Amino acid sequence: MEGLIMDYPLTTTTILKYGNSAFHHKKIISYLPNGTRHEYTFGDLYRRCKMLANTLTQKLGLTKGDMVGTFAWNHYQHVELYYGIPGIGAVCHTINIRLSLQQIEFIINHAEDKVVFVDASLVPILEKIASRLETVERYVIINAPENFSTTLPNIMHYDDLMDGSSEDYEWPALNENDACGMCYTSGTTGLPKGVLYSHRSTYLHAFAITSANAANMSAQDIYLLIVPQFHVMAWGAPYSGLLAGSTMILPSLHLQPEAIIRMLKDEKITKANGVPTIWLGVYEALKKNPPKEKLALQEYHVGGSALPASLIEGFDKDFGIRGVHAWGMTETSPLGTLSRLQPEHAQLNEKEKLKIRAKQGIGFPGIEMRIAKEDGSIAPRDGKSFGELQVKGAWVIRSYFKTHNRDDFTEDGWFKTGDIATIDPDGYMEITDRIKDLIKSGGEWISSVALESALMAHPKIKEAAVIGIPDETWAERPLAIIVPTDKNDKPKDQELMKLLSLNFAKYQIPEKYLFLESLPKTSVGKFDKKEMRRLFAEGKLA
Repeated sequence: MEGLIMDYPLTTTTILKYGNSAFHHKKIISYLPNGTRHEYTFGDLYRRCKMLANTLTQKLGLTKGDMVGTFAWNHYQHVELYYGIPGIGAVCHTINIRLSLQQIEFIINHAEDKVVFVDASLVPILEKIASRLETVERYVIINAPENFSTTLPNIMHYDDLMDGSSEDYEWPALNENDACGMCYTSGTTGLPKGVLYSHRSTYLHAFAITSANAANMSAQDIYLLIVPQFHVMAWGAPYSGLLAGSTMILPSLHLQPEAIIRMLKDEKITKANGVPTIWLGVYEALKKNPPKEKLALQEYHVGGSALPASLIEGFDKDFGIRGVHAWGMTETSPLGTLSRLQPEHAQLNEKEKLKIRAKQGIGFPGIEMRIAKEDGSIAPRDGKSFGELQVKGAWVIRSYFKTHNRDDFTEDGWFKTGDIATIDPDGYMEITDRIKDLIKSGGEWISSVALESALMAHPKIKEAAVIGIPDETWAERPLAIIVPTDKNDKPKDQELMKLLSLNFAKYQIPEKYLFLESLPKTSVGKFDKKEMRRLFAEGKLA
């Protein structure tokens, strides 16, 4: 027997309509690539999305199921594309601008993008590969300056297309299980793989993120979206922002610490997101030049890689700003967990609280997690037994785009994340490493993530990455690669070994420490350990 409830599709258009109905006066503020500040309301967004829908269908000839690429920064036009493209039944394919030319070429061809919307400042990237893009019929230029010129063929301008388009548009009835967006993995272990999101998964993910145990977003908030819109749909923030009624600040390419701090001050931002490297830079800039007045920022949400406990502690003590640790993947839309303290943690001392906050946290409603040991058995939730983290849920991938390969899935349908983790009795998950980054020395496993977090607690260390290098006796040994805070004041090797000996067994502690001016990073700001291992093998790390 079925329940007698209306069929009410959970779609991105439903989100857009709600944002207009409940929060039409709330604002979207963009700091455009040319430095100008643009401001309009959710109501303006709604009207322009209708104009865009007419533009897409009548002027560009796009129809349901077409792939439409975006190659753009965070700004209001990109938000319009987030809603306008899936609103007509097409798929919004956000393309990561920081990937290699070969990867970008592969992604656009594999997705079969029909039209690509591209920021004028990013056009030179596409010009280099345009002749090899097999399916792209038109390029639509966003934020083009006067006297703009390009070698891209068949170009149109976003503003010109929108001019004259009608605001009268009847949104089509969509199936909530239809595809609405797509993002490709960064391809660090092979070719990028497409993850195709549905309207339903996007809606449920956004709804969960607004909740109190997650990002805790509401109409009281002014939210800074640092996470790029070209990366996993900006963690769903352009969708959750409309559901929550949060004013959204979009920084486009203005991501330097000083620029972010100016926005924090000028816009009185209360919450923000971003990867740890962004917040490390902001913290260092604030330390050098402390604000005269307390920032309105209450908390920053971090994912992508481990948030060092030392950074959480530093922001807490120096500026009264909470660091909130989250975890997710392209394959999980992306957010799956977040770490907040609960009432029973109030009795713990600050060190114990910090340890919990530094974990990736508990799963959101709609996400299930388990730990699979090497022998295939499921590990107990004791906070000690580690293995591969496996997940399933309402916004977790069931297959990659255009492939039936099941290597990343268990026989009973769980997605194998490739992360090594533990889950404690209270359900808090902690990533100890990626499978490919674990170091096995003398038959014992060593967590590179734990070593990195400990090293970055040292005041003279800005960044630290640990990789395994070949060793004749132990098969592998850890090598610490460090960016010092001051290149003229590097910590001594013995000093670092003494620091690590407080929490690590002797066999886990690196004997070798290499100091560099910067560390190789992936397109999404993570330490690129694959590249570090390659450079070491070729004798290029020195």
